[in-house]
Amino acid sequence: MGERNGHFLGVMSRKSLFCLFTISTFLFIFSWFFVLRSTSPSHFIDHSLLPNSKLLAIVDNGNSQARNQNGNELSIPSHSVSIGKNEATQEFKCHSNKVVLKVFMYDLPPEFHFELLDWKAKGDNVWPDLKTKIPEYPGGLNIQHSIEYWLTLDLLSSRFPDITGTRSAIRVHNSSEADVIFVPFFSSLSYNRYSKVHPPGKISRNKLLQEKLVEFLTAQKEWKRSGGRDHIIMAHHPNSMLDARMKLWPAMFILADFGRYPPTIANVEKDIIAPYKHVIRTFVNDTSSYDNRPTLLYFQGAIYRKDGGLVRQELFYLLKEEKYVHFSFGSIGGEGIRSATLGMHTSKFCLNIAGDTPSSNRLFDAIASHCVPVIISDDIDLPYEDVLDYSEFCIFVRTSDALKEKFLINLIRSITKEEWTRMWQRLKEVERFFEFQYPSQKDDAVQMIWQAVARKVSSVRLKLNKSKRFSRFEVGRKKRTTVIPSIKNFW
Repeated sequence: MGERNGHFLGVMSRKSLFCLFTISTFLFIFSWFFVLRSTSPSHFIDHSLLPNSKLLAIVDNGNSQARNQNGNELSIPSHSVSIGKNEATQEFKCHSNKVVLKVFMYDLPPEFHFELLDWKAKGDNVWPDLKTKIPEYPGGLNIQHSIEYWLTLDLLSSRFPDITGTRSAIRVHNSSEADVIFVPFFSSLSYNRYSKVHPPGKISRNKLLQEKLVEFLTAQKEWKRSGGRDHIIMAHHPNSMLDARMKLWPAMFILADFGRYPPTIANVEKDIIAPYKHVIRTFVNDTSSYDNRPTLLYFQGAIYRKDGGLVRQELFYLLKEEKYVHFSFGSIGGEGIRSATLGMHTSKFCLNIAGDTPSSNRLFDAIASHCVPVIISDDIDLPYEDVLDYSEFCIFVRTSDALKEKFLINLIRSITKEEWTRMWQRLKEVERFFEFQYPSQKDDAVQMIWQAVARKVSSVRLKLNKSKRFSRFEVGRKKRTTVIPSIKNFW
């Protein structure tokens, strides 16, 4: 009898444990379902592609000690700043669990940056006092390549309290703590303003600055330590850094496109594509609709271009007689910006055609206007395309197709009102990713560029670590022979 009872209790116990295990498993899966729903990524940015690099500081509730993904402590500096009349001292704080890129910035002489804006340093000061007055960047076409200005301002202001908790990068003053090394040379402005030779001089100020920059960088311990691979150099204007780029090629360039670079010098693996700053006015409080944008397809700009831009004139002859199509010559001078603003704000689709290089500012003018971009540029590389799906708000057309009789206009006319409205709504939602401003705001162009740099850090670190594998052996070897590095094998 005792054996039967024991057997009965054993069976009941096993059944109870099985039921308990089943219920627990169900509750566990059910709870994770709601956790995953509550933390789903943004519709536009695939955050699953963003790194959880242990190289990046994760600041937890403002603590000066951060932890990496393995739970080990990382040191992160605190910067004291004076606030208002009370000279109150506050520590730099970031939003809880915010990934922050640590950036060491060279204190280059003012001639490389704000002095190019006619700012005059006082005493031994290298940088302007941002609390007193912010030097202004020149307008016109200069502004479209002004990323150097906005990124430098963002680093200089990173010592101020981060009230919104949205900062993506901070400046550190010890290069050994940094993820990347930032070179604050306003290269696009240098090209635009100082690339001409003025007699009796025999060399332009732009070229002279590039020569001095190469001499400075290659002499720094930071450059020698990494071979320049963790350095950020801004060369957004296609003609900027023409003389220095061949000597500084290991660095991470921030560019508008790869149109004038051989792949050994610049490529998508190591470099960053950044947006232009749009020159036309942002369409604020846009309540327009498909029906009250009368122009079907809009283009206004330089029609006769060289190289890849020859397609513009061919499209001009294909489209100039089409109904509801505006295709005309235009420039930024005079009433050019006002005319383009009005034209894009009242158009359904805006053409972005390759010019002298694959990219142009017209794409970002169209985004700011909520005018659905039609991109005809086979070799174009787009900002943050590793996390942003442009097909949700842009139309892409191969050049060979666009040049077929009636192909482009028939394609545009085939897009329904409902399809256009969805893309128009997407444009309004993503436009913030392309806005440059000071101080920078959450997910604006400045923050997005820093985040793009952060996604390169692990790749840079991997290459640096691999390059050290035989460093001890190479020290002895160099005593016997000279090793010449290869550009092909450097990256």
